[in-house]
Amino acid sequence: MSERIARIAAHFNPHNLNMKENETCSLMGSNCRSKGGAPGFKVAILGAAGGIGQPLSMLMKINPLVSVLHLYDVVNTLGVTADISHMDTGAVVRGFLGQKQLEDALIGMDLVIIPAGVPRKPGMTRDDLFNINAGIVKTLCEAIAKCCPKAIVNLISNPVNSTVPIAAEVFKRAGTYDPNRLLGVTMLDVVRANTFVAEVLGLDPREVDVPVVGGHAGITILPLLSQVKPPCSFTPKEIEYLTDRIQNGGTEVVEAKAGAGSATLSMAYAAVKYADACLRALRGDAGIIECAYVDSKVTELPFFASKVRLGRGGVEEILPLGPLNDYEREGLEKAKKELVASVEKGVSFARK
Repeated sequence: MSERIARIAAHFNPHNLNMKENETCSLMGSNCRSKGGAPGFKVAILGAAGGIGQPLSMLMKINPLVSVLHLYDVVNTLGVTADISHMDTGAVVRGFLGQKQLEDALIGMDLVIIPAGVPRKPGMTRDDLFNINAGIVKTLCEAIAKCCPKAIVNLISNPVNSTVPIAAEVFKRAGTYDPNRLLGVTMLDVVRANTFVAEVLGLDPREVDVPVVGGHAGITILPLLSQVKPPCSFTPKEIEYLTDRIQNGGTEVVEAKAGAGSATLSMAYAAVKYADACLRALRGDAGIIECAYVDSKVTELPFFASKVRLGRGGVEEILPLGPLNDYEREGLEKAKKELVASVEKGVSFARK
């Protein structure tokens, strides 16, 4: 009976219980923190109540590799936590609300996923989000450096081309920077590329693999269509169409939603797909290769998105770009020019 009670209690953070400060309960406290949890990893989502955060939280609750799921945001976290905690999957869910509970949300985490920030609206670029989201990312990363410096960090908050350098500078200042553990999530570009290429080829998207390198905004997104698997060829018109659509996929969704939001559902799906790859790597699975925006020496730029091999310590190996055709080489040079400014913008902000 006591085990059953503890299992139920483990689904609630003590702050969520409707009790007065001077009341006590045998179900509260550290004894209940892990009761009933499935074996696996501890994951925190920072920005869990937002448009990306809610579906992301739901999908991570389903992941069998997650034993404990911490949901943090500055508003509405408790409602999201209560809702998701009713799902009959193994992960124990706890909610954390506001700056005062941020550190509690992060202690002991193996993986931290950051979708926090404001979404894009029609007419906005990812850089328009910079002034707001940059400050949010800086604050969150300062807490990560203090509470779980060894965690793998999956950074989604836009503009990723600048927020990853911000996170790196914060970790450097704290003396905790491990470039292998900081990954900018560009998986949505890959997901879109796989989908759009599959449409043109008449294939199942799950059978298609398109490397996407560079960055995560506009022309910095460079799909390497010459390296698509299964091997195939495209006409010049198809290459132009696919490259443009992949680079502007986010704008396509923003405009279609007509002010009601940005790419939240597909981003949540892509984020979970990437988080699952990281968790499988943490478990020790071999041969896990995905694209990510990381501290890199693939080019002369300090940060660049390319294929990486994941392992227990995060990035085990950054793979070379491979052979590029003339169209891709030209696109790469354009991407580099844009990325230089984005990286410098992030570093300058973090060093203020």
